[in-house]
Amino acid sequence: MIAQQRQWLPENRLVIAHIYAATGALVLGAVFGVLQGYSRALAFNAPAWFDYYRMLSAHGVLMALVFTTFFITGLSLFVTYRSIPRERKMVLGWIGWWVMLIGTAMAAFEILAGNATVLYTFYAPMKASPWFYIGATLLVLGTWIVAVEIFENVVWFRKRNAGTPVPLPAFCAASTFLMWWIATLGVAVETIFFLIPWSLGWTGGINVVATRLLFWYFGHPLVYFWIMGAYIVWYNIVPKFYDGNVFSDGLTRLTFILLLVLSTPVGIHHQFTEPGIAIQWKMMHTILTYSVVIPSLLTAFAIFGSFEIAARRQGKRGFWGTVKALPWDKPEFAGPAYGMLLFILGGFGGLINASYAMDTLIHNTIWIVGHFHVTVGGPVALSLVGVAYWMIPRLTGRQLWRPDIALWQTRMWFAGMLVMSFSMHFAGLLGAPRRTSEVAYMGTGVANSWEPWMIAAAAGGTLLFISILLFVTVAAGTLLSNDRTADMQADFAEPLPGSAPAPAFVQPLFRWAAVGLIVAVLAYTGPFYDLIHNPGFLVSGMRTW
Repeated sequence: MIAQQRQWLPENRLVIAHIYAATGALVLGAVFGVLQGYSRALAFNAPAWFDYYRMLSAHGVLMALVFTTFFITGLSLFVTYRSIPRERKMVLGWIGWWVMLIGTAMAAFEILAGNATVLYTFYAPMKASPWFYIGATLLVLGTWIVAVEIFENVVWFRKRNAGTPVPLPAFCAASTFLMWWIATLGVAVETIFFLIPWSLGWTGGINVVATRLLFWYFGHPLVYFWIMGAYIVWYNIVPKFYDGNVFSDGLTRLTFILLLVLSTPVGIHHQFTEPGIAIQWKMMHTILTYSVVIPSLLTAFAIFGSFEIAARRQGKRGFWGTVKALPWDKPEFAGPAYGMLLFILGGFGGLINASYAMDTLIHNTIWIVGHFHVTVGGPVALSLVGVAYWMIPRLTGRQLWRPDIALWQTRMWFAGMLVMSFSMHFAGLLGAPRRTSEVAYMGTGVANSWEPWMIAAAAGGTLLFISILLFVTVAAGTLLSNDRTADMQADFAEPLPGSAPAPAFVQPLFRWAAVGLIVAVLAYTGPFYDLIHNPGFLVSGMRTW
């Protein structure tokens, strides 16, 4: 066992570096998040030197971009390393981590210093310090370096195992980062060729519509990057907690292939109110957005099918029998499972947001914020938190500290997210705006109608904040604990015995990535063609803080 621990130690250090960097971003982002909730609900006045919008920018960047990216990167390295065991130096992995960390530090510093209060949707005309854009670019470029590390392991396996499918966990991780690479091309072009030269004063102005198109080319696939990270956990790890199996190897690979191909050409549904984009392109992206529902439905079918098969082995029948047979007392299962429940709610809200007619009713309301939180804060964050309770002992060789606190932490997160997001949804239906620091509107009747929901949202946010503190406590306690575990192995779920192998057409992963890139380019060719022929005017940018 000592030899085995030494064998895994270098890989563990790299994964731990990603997980704890993500945890640091989570804590700092949560502080800013709960203060925003108090500002809107209780008229909490932020000090002039650290205003509401600076908190909002820091919260969005740290939670939506930094926390998720570091954690999913670490998770993907973990499943790749453990499913493809070999001797490796991990030079690229460490270079990628350092580039990501330096970029994060640069961007965060500029936000906290008041030089980048542009929110996490950092397109024009709001102008930030060039160092913020450079930092954001480094964060993205660092993930590309880590992606090469993952791809190299997949190529290494295929060269030495001709005709053998890539192990499912590594296949899922590689699919996720191939989609991420395609999606981040947009934001890289935006920052390198538009925002950085503009912020440095090298250009006379900037095309606002172009930067928004490029950002949302990346901005909505970012959501599917989060979801694919959660799916890595749901398909490959969660079944181990109830002695289950992967429902279908082929269906799982098909799900990730569909997400790889369909996740990127959907961004314009965030721009339904943009006057510079023709309606036919908005309609096309609406249809493509609804197509991404297919892999989600496949996942729902496969995950609950795996639940039911495992329950039948225990002699349990029916829906409630299956639900009761699941190990709800294990924090590593409870986190992803509660996330799955929240994902159902987020999925319904997403269908409304993707509808051209219905989106106009809620587009600039806090409904969108509620949907955003129940999506990233539900299935994604809870799945990552839950799997951390399983990963950290296997990375450190230490037993999980206080599993009882970990279990209550997942329950508190679920309850807090449910209260906060539902309150935001209802307030949005009443007209409560988003991205505003003050919502009382001098006591008008309409504003009074949504004030109770703002208070409820703040209460839910408080529960979430306490839950995050509990998570950090358990993670730190495990890292410092002297209680050793003899089990550092990471076994992943296997397909059902006797099940059919995955069909050949889902195996050529890099070919499907080429298809995904072509589809993305075709989906944006029309809008950019229109933009080139009707360029409009350039703006010098503005700073409103």
